[in-house]
Amino acid sequence: MKDTDIKRLLYTHLLCIFSIILSVFIPSLFLENFSILETHLTWLCICSGFVTAVNLVLYLVVKPNTSSKRSSLSHKVTRFLKCCIYFLMSCFSFHVIFVLYGAPLIELALETFLFAVILSAFTTVPCLCLLGPNLKAWLRVFSRNGVTSIWENSLQITTISSFVGAWLGALPIPLDWERPWQVWPISCTLGATFGYVAGLVISPLWIYWNRKQLTYKNN
Repeated sequence: MKDTDIKRLLYTHLLCIFSIILSVFIPSLFLENFSILETHLTWLCICSGFVTAVNLVLYLVVKPNTSSKRSSLSHKVTRFLKCCIYFLMSCFSFHVIFVLYGAPLIELALETFLFAVILSAFTTVPCLCLLGPNLKAWLRVFSRNGVTSIWENSLQITTISSFVGAWLGALPIPLDWERPWQVWPISCTLGATFGYVAGLVISPLWIYWNRKQLTYKNN
């Protein structure tokens, strides 16, 4: 494992964190009374767009996965359409899961769906960028000892930390603190965001700390 690969991973993650920071400050320059709490739905849309766009650009530039041999235009178009379908399936699947776990079925349905969108941006989009619409590769990466690169290792950490953050964010909702951030799904989206950022910070540091012990099948 080369230190340059870890540095590329770190720089990529720092830019992903920067995209979230931009989603907070840039809209306030153009939108009146913009804030994460007061205009939460607007922020969800903007943050999801920023994170998705930055991930697409970074993975196209860095190109951590160079194993694909097909490069025809038709294959690229088909791959792109499949990725869009997978992303939509992810959003609707998360929406259904949230409803099954107690989110309002009809009331606040838009809020629930946008929460599903931003969680998909944190988890599904990086998977699609790195692994493509390949369920076998997804299952391999998220199985025990299935990773083959530091990029897949970091994908494990950031995805799991995003889910954990979203779950922890749901814990204060039933409490009678009467805080504005307890309204569904604000605390969950904030938890998922903090979890995603934590994963982006922790994964390169963890990989660097354990670089001598980590071995991959393709190395």
